[in-house]
Amino acid sequence: MNIRTLIVDDEPLARERLRAWLEAEPGVTVAGECGDGRQALEAITKEKPDLVFLDVQMPELDGFGVIAALGNAIPPAIIFVTAYDQFAVKAFEVHAVDYLLKPFDRERFRASLRRATQHLEQQQSGSLRQQLEALMADLRPTEKAPARLAIKTEGRVLLLKTSEIDWIEAADNYVVLHSGGHTHLLRETMTSLEGRLDPAKFVRVSRSAMVNVDQVRELHPLFHGEHVIILRDGSRVTLSRNYRDKLKNLGLS
Repeated sequence: MNIRTLIVDDEPLARERLRAWLEAEPGVTVAGECGDGRQALEAITKEKPDLVFLDVQMPELDGFGVIAALGNAIPPAIIFVTAYDQFAVKAFEVHAVDYLLKPFDRERFRASLRRATQHLEQQQSGSLRQQLEALMADLRPTEKAPARLAIKTEGRVLLLKTSEIDWIEAADNYVVLHSGGHTHLLRETMTSLEGRLDPAKFVRVSRSAMVNVDQVRELHPLFHGEHVIILRDGSRVTLSRNYRDKLKNLGLS
């Protein structure tokens, strides 16, 4: 079989080494390489690779953020490239998602590639999402979700109760908090904030939006698996088809 592979790493030398090793392997085609998580999202959607070598630690959008943003569109096989400590490594092993711990040699690389090849040949991709979700749950901080968010504005700090937030919108490296007809700008990425908020209260419904479950009034189906969410204040937020599995979190299925 021919394995179409994508390389994602913010270190040019690391990408160069992986490309050289992959191109020397029979039955492997390098479909492209990316230097950050946002490029990876576009490349995975466009190229639909069989296998992705995905760096965990990248600025702005890390490897876990890429997985979360892809929703149901994750590739059949992923090999994480990481400099995480032994706790994280054990989590990868338990959930049968392969990894390369930096720095790694060619022998370890080949062993990882063989494992991914077997995974693809056995067509086990149906369980990959569950494996990744379990992995991210293990690595997600266990601290209590904040009851308030501190927002710096006009020389003062506003303490906004999370229960008062209607929905959240992404804006590059910021998020816009919509609350009672007012908006507040917070310097934090959507993925980072999602990891801090209570997942039972705040649900990601697209790459660029998250809603407070308690503020959802209606939900109407659109075309191609998308839905429009109507909040209590009348705001309308689109639930992307890649996030259809979040319907159960909104009390629907």
